[in-house]
This record gives sequence, structure tokens and C-alpha cells, in this order.
Amino acid sequence: MVVVHLKEEEFKRFYVSCINKSVCKFCRRENQKLFLKGDRCFTDKCSFERRPYPPGQHGQSRLKFSEFALQLREKQKTKRYYGVNEKQFLLSFKEADRKKGETGANLLSSLETRLDNVVYTLGFASSRREARQLVKHNHFTINGKKANIPSMQVKKGDVVEVREKSREMNKVMAAIESAARREMPTWLEADHKAFKGTLKDLPKREDVTVPVEENMIVEFYSR
Repeated sequence: MVVVHLKEEEFKRFYVSCINKSVCKFCRRENQKLFLKGDRCFTDKCSFERRPYPPGQHGQSRLKFSEFALQLREKQKTKRYYGVNEKQFLLSFKEADRKKGETGANLLSSLETRLDNVVYTLGFASSRREARQLVKHNHFTINGKKANIPSMQVKKGDVVEVREKSREMNKVMAAIESAARREMPTWLEADHKAFKGTLKDLPKREDVTVPVEENMIVEFYSR
């Protein structure tokens, strides 16, 4: 048995490299950029740009998919895009199904207004994964009250704010600086100088730019 000793900095680089590779496989598997690595996704280092085909030895093969497989892939793509697990996604779907209106549109609206997604979309985190981490570590408030649950639903009129002690964090400052690359949706209003943002209205289907066919997800769960 061979034991390899790594210095702390070497271990950190190795660990981050492993995470990057595993996360980037999701984009390649879904044949679409999911923007899971923040700024990296906008550079030529993006794995999907260099290898725009599914991972594995059969990644470049031409395969035919059944209707069920296409529905499953659409669900998996959406779930990975927003960074939620299977249980959370199913709960979101059931809640959307109970509401008035179209289930698919309700589902997307619910996912868009999750606290972690709102933090990312406002530009206070460089990725949804980073947004979840920041939320869990008590770096944000909603209407002045502590908010540390990524799945919390932000409601119309709610003000999401970076806590004062967290405003000089490198991650937050870097995210705000790079937020100019992303267009702010009309249902949100960001004030980066004040480190806060407001949910002006609940997003409608036409406000959601995620390239997803939500009807296929509804069909998947309706089997």
C-alpha cells in the first residue's frame, strides 16, 4: 500500500480539481451549459466548450432515446441546473401541482424563487452552489431576519440583503464584479452598492430563460 502525503495547498488544489471535473460532467451529460462553475463557464476552460459531448466511451455515439428517456433527461437537467436533489425536486413538483395554473410554469416559478437561486441571480454569488454555501453560513437576511435555508421561498416584496459583516468577503465582492456578465431579470431589482435586492414580482413563464421543456417533466411525473 502506497501512502501519498500532500501539503495543505496541494490537497486543496487536488480537491477543487476533482469537484470541477465531476460537476462539469453534468453539463456534458445534458448536452447543455448549466453554469455550475460560475466564471469558469464563461472562459475557454469550460469543459463543455472543449468537449461538447456526453462523457464516457460511448459519449460520441449516436443514440436513439425513448420518450421516457427524454422526459427523464429533461427532469435531470432541470434538477441539476437549480442544484436540488431528487426529494426536493419532487416536493416542489407536488406543490406546483396543487396550485392554480399550469403545473410546469408553477414549478419553474418555485425553483426561480428559492433563496439560493435569488442570491445567485441578484449577483451575490458566482454560482448556485456557492450561493447555497453562503446562505447556509448565515451571510444573508430576508427583510432583516436571518435566512439560512437555501430552499426558502422568497415572496413578492421581500428584500434579500447581505449581512453587514459579510459584505467585504472576497467571494461576494468577486461575484458582484462579475454580475455584469449576466442580465438581471425584470422580476428582480438589485442594488449592489447597498448589498441588497428586491423581488418585485413572481416570475412568469416568459420571464424564465432556462432552456427547459417543463411539459416533459409534468408528463414524467404523470405516468
